[in-house]
Amino acid sequence: MKYKIIRILDVAGLRVFEPVVLLCYGEDPKQQLKQIGLYIAIPILVMVACVVAWDQIGPRIKTRAGEVPTPAQVVKAYDGIADFHNREYTKVSDYNEAGEAREKALAGTEEEIQSLDANWEAIAQESEVFLNTLLTKLPADASTEKTKIEGDWKKLNEDLAASEASAADAARRKFAFVEGISAQFVSASLSKLSNAVTAQEDAYKQDQQTRSKALVAMANKIPADDYKQKVEYVQLVNQHLQKTNEENEHLKSLRSELSERRGKSLPEVESLRQQISATGQKAEFLKTRVNLLTEGNREQKVAKATSEMEDLKKKYATASGPEMFALAQQLIQREERISTIAGSEFAKPPTFFDQIWTSLKCVFTGFFIATAIAIPIGVFCGMSRVFMASMTPLISLFKPVSPIVWLPIVFFIVGAFITRPDEAWIQPSFLSSAITVALCSLWPTLVNTALGVSAIDQDHLNVARVLRLGLWDRLTKIIIPSALPLIFTGLRISLGVGWMVLIAAELLSSSPGLGKFVWDMFNNGSSATFAQMFVACGFVGVIGLLLDRIMIVFQRMVSFDGAPTAL
Repeated sequence: MKYKIIRILDVAGLRVFEPVVLLCYGEDPKQQLKQIGLYIAIPILVMVACVVAWDQIGPRIKTRAGEVPTPAQVVKAYDGIADFHNREYTKVSDYNEAGEAREKALAGTEEEIQSLDANWEAIAQESEVFLNTLLTKLPADASTEKTKIEGDWKKLNEDLAASEASAADAARRKFAFVEGISAQFVSASLSKLSNAVTAQEDAYKQDQQTRSKALVAMANKIPADDYKQKVEYVQLVNQHLQKTNEENEHLKSLRSELSERRGKSLPEVESLRQQISATGQKAEFLKTRVNLLTEGNREQKVAKATSEMEDLKKKYATASGPEMFALAQQLIQREERISTIAGSEFAKPPTFFDQIWTSLKCVFTGFFIATAIAIPIGVFCGMSRVFMASMTPLISLFKPVSPIVWLPIVFFIVGAFITRPDEAWIQPSFLSSAITVALCSLWPTLVNTALGVSAIDQDHLNVARVLRLGLWDRLTKIIIPSALPLIFTGLRISLGVGWMVLIAAELLSSSPGLGKFVWDMFNNGSSATFAQMFVACGFVGVIGLLLDRIMIVFQRMVSFDGAPTAL
């Protein structure tokens, strides 16, 4: 069993975990622990150190979209992406629900809507607690202001009770009141800080003027021929300039702090705002679900249209003359509408995971196109020196061309064949991205295939001649099997190159996929979308790693010499 596990790890390119298996079977624990520490523990520690460094350095880097998001913010952004994905597919499910399943889903949704009242009440209570905290921070001589705030709060509660406002409306109005009071506190705090900065600026300015006057007076007393005093005087001037620079840097940091605090609310206010936003989004989602389970449901739409159809049939049965002609037209239109509704699907926007699937389809389409081109050409290059010599200039010419150059060329050519994108069976942007991937990723496979074929042992080819094997038999029984390890090495490299090229191609062509997702988030330019770009970056890396591991498995399955897999 031990050797079977090790063999599986070897085929999967995961030999790094072999010491763990051997340790479990008790083989030389000291040596296995050393290997585990070297190849598993140290890499994990490096990863942890990188995450910690990211967490500490990220907030210090300011961009036009805000601070560089921390790992916690990126995880939160992923939760938002996953939540959006789940909600969109829940809407699709609600639209398609029928019978008892629809009734059950509707009842559960209505219960969730009622349960949200507890969330709104909790938000209102937190607002009141925060208001009391703010009131305790008022100075002792602000009793009049405190009494006014308490009176306004009491009146707000009375108005809400008299109007029988919903829990959501009450929570929002209470938060708006507390937010206004908080803004007054922040404004007063900023005013004090601004005054302190101004006072410090005046103090530094006065000190600098005093030092300058003292240095000027000292300069007037130094004789023109006293070189020693002049040297000491230069040192004093240098000290004055250094201190002036330090004071200016201090003022710069104070102004930066003031500017940063002007754009921020108190943490408690931000927390309440996020709770209101999250609860409000959930409430809107649940209302949408109710609509999709009732009036917007496909089954209900069909039932309503069918009922209207029955009424028309009754009118048509008793109609005559011109009225009968008009009703006949309406009956035909109703039948077509019922057919359209019955075959309709919920139109949802593509989610992040939909775009991942689109990117995978695109990269494999391009990869298979590249493979279909590269392997035959590589085989003929390896078999014929003349063919190799004729292809070498073309390979050398086109291999370095960037995908940014290929994409617009391909886009124009594809556009010439697909003149009506709305009626085409494939999107031009998708096809253009796939062809660009193929053009950029075929070269590693072509070169490795040619190398593998040309490196076949001459004895094997001599045996084929002795046996008088035809071209097809030589290809399928000797040449391709012998070259398979190097062919798969090229395929592995090509797939990695194709995945890298794809993101850039999608980004530039607006093809639906991960590249377009990143471009859309970049154009949005907010701190939330900045974090989502990091999520996309992580998924690009993880998917690339998985694709590489998959190709390693295939590579090891066709490696007959037992050679170790490259990292």
